[in-house]
Amino acid sequence: MAASEKPKVAVLGAGSWGTALAALIARHGHDTVLWGRDPAVVTAIADSHQNPRYLPGIALPEPLRATTALPAALDAADLVLVVVPSHAFAGILEALAPLRPAHAGVAWATKGFEPGSGRFLHEVASERLGPGVPLAVVTGPSFAREVAQGLPTALTVHSDDAGFCQQVADVLHGPAFRAYTGNDMRGAELGGAMKNVLAVATGVADGMGLGLNARAGLITRGLNEMLRLNIALGGRPETLMGLAGLGDLVLTCTGDLSRNRRLGLALGRGASIEQAVREIGQVVESLQTADEVMRLAGVHGIELPIAEGVRDVLHGTVTPAEGLARLMARERKAEYPQSLFC
Repeated sequence: MAASEKPKVAVLGAGSWGTALAALIARHGHDTVLWGRDPAVVTAIADSHQNPRYLPGIALPEPLRATTALPAALDAADLVLVVVPSHAFAGILEALAPLRPAHAGVAWATKGFEPGSGRFLHEVASERLGPGVPLAVVTGPSFAREVAQGLPTALTVHSDDAGFCQQVADVLHGPAFRAYTGNDMRGAELGGAMKNVLAVATGVADGMGLGLNARAGLITRGLNEMLRLNIALGGRPETLMGLAGLGDLVLTCTGDLSRNRRLGLALGRGASIEQAVREIGQVVESLQTADEVMRLAGVHGIELPIAEGVRDVLHGTVTPAEGLARLMARERKAEYPQSLFC
């Protein structure tokens, strides 16, 4: 690629978020190819410039190309952006590894942990792609529909490779989209995963009609839980006080476009988990993430009462009302007994 040319981008994953990011990048003048598994979705994007399943009614840019052929999507790509659910992350990395152009770095906008192992996604990527491949995580407060509509959005890109981090940010950055940078991949990934668990808690409270005071309390104490776990894992507090943590937490806990919040709302109104997931119709990451968050908390000896309550509600061991009662019955204490991180 000549210095004056814009990078060619392959976006892997034609769900709502992958489609929205591919549309954004194509509008910024990049040669962009969107890969998806579903032939009907890919055909609709190619023929009518819409994704009727995941982003109905939103026009996609005509230069955006779509394909079900992974080799065609990756051919001559300068940058690969993976946007699939966490349970599919390892598999897509394994598939792209032998096809990736040698110079192309890999970024992802996937949030969560590897199912089964509980590993962070940057650990999975390092293992599956091998040493020397530039890696980056894209995260922050963003609903796919609003990005696809061109509404103002701010995200952050974290990477251990400063040059690649800037390349990813440059591809995303535009008139209605601000892309910041950082180098705390672990903290950024924790924020993106854990906020989904806390969004279930606020959704449950709102579904039960507990009021705005309860919602604000859960968001604030939830942020405290994120910060304490992040410090124990070696992340930096400022990461979670920014877009990757507080920003994403507020959006997901208060915005009804959030699948995890909608799950909580349904549970708070008395629906079963099966009913709620069926009505949402897409992957709800918190169902698996709550277990992994509590596993990490156990390893590091940290109490996370809100996350623990969500896990137990999702497993059906307590009802939402019982989970709330358990939280309210906790012993009184100083908000910060010694410091933020005790």
